[in-house]
Amino acid sequence: MADLLKLLLRVAEKAANVARVCRQEAPLFQLLVQEKTGVDKNKKFVQDFKTLADVVIQEMIRHDVGAQFPEMIDHIQGEESNKFENGLGESVIVTVCGTEKETAALLATVLDGDQTAATLLARAIHQDAKLTLTDTGTDDLHIPLSPSDLGIWIDPIDATSQYIEGREEAAVEGRLCPSGLQCALVLIGVYLRATGEPVMGVINQPFNHKDPTGWKGKHFWGVSCGSVKACSVLRPKDRPAKTTAAGGPGLSVVMSSSEKQAVKEALAPLCGPDRLMYASGAGYKILCVILGLADVYVLSEGSTFKWDSCGPHALLRALGGGMVDLKECLHSSGSSHCQVGHQDQGELTYHQPHTESTGADHWANQGGLVAYLNCQILHRVIGELKGKF
Repeated sequence: MADLLKLLLRVAEKAANVARVCRQEAPLFQLLVQEKTGVDKNKKFVQDFKTLADVVIQEMIRHDVGAQFPEMIDHIQGEESNKFENGLGESVIVTVCGTEKETAALLATVLDGDQTAATLLARAIHQDAKLTLTDTGTDDLHIPLSPSDLGIWIDPIDATSQYIEGREEAAVEGRLCPSGLQCALVLIGVYLRATGEPVMGVINQPFNHKDPTGWKGKHFWGVSCGSVKACSVLRPKDRPAKTTAAGGPGLSVVMSSSEKQAVKEALAPLCGPDRLMYASGAGYKILCVILGLADVYVLSEGSTFKWDSCGPHALLRALGGGMVDLKECLHSSGSSHCQVGHQDQGELTYHQPHTESTGADHWANQGGLVAYLNCQILHRVIGELKGKF
């Protein structure tokens, strides 16, 4: 299954190329600008162009993975529906066709005849990704998995609002980016159909840094399957913790700026004034934990979904951490949610929908979540939050 990992790295880079092309090519960028300002001129495709970009990436990944692993095709799921209605009221199912010309013709029907935009988008879809796999370890990985046992979750562009807005924030070494293009990620997660355990993840950051030729990306991967633990990221070394006003070591927590005030107030004493941090995008906040830019990510709302968390969760597990259901942990008196590597109490799984919910909530992480690398830190966070909201 090392071949699956290599394929996912390639298709994630293709997805990143599509995301960059939509910002670099004037006809496509104009559609993004119109979406941003709300000037839709009664054309539904402009109103939904960000969704079309998402769907194009999602269907491209589904197409490429299904071509190499046909036994997985019915178990590849994503955030978006691929059904569109164009300006003429016609219903169009967006798929990747056999040739670039055929895909361009299909996209033109969604884009109300905009041949230029459709051709540019189709070219990006069918272009082979120029990705040099310099990571050590991918060739030597022996992963005891069968394609028929696996499912895939895709988030084609996480933090879409940041992608559309397109702010170019200056990155500071060793610090997270609160907002901007760096927060927009391509997320692909692989899980066991039988148990829902995340076993493989790929994160592509299309807008990692910029040089004179334009934006350059960066990719990350992780595998966690039984005794096989491998990751492109080294586990962050334990950093000297700052001291809080109470005299204890300070943690760094990343969360949404819209998080409940009660949660912020409960965690503030653990962190000190400058280590309670805010950032956009669920995937990016989890990546901050993976990279050691934050100790934990806390979310009290059920506002993330399986496609947001599956891929990054696999990287956390590969590094000895995990991602738990916050509500379940708050109602548990035990500590078994730290038995990483087992079907842990509280660990998020990815195979079963919430049958009582409808729409996207079918696949929501309804109890909120905590992403962590260190079990002791997880215990401290859960302990501080119990009974607080």
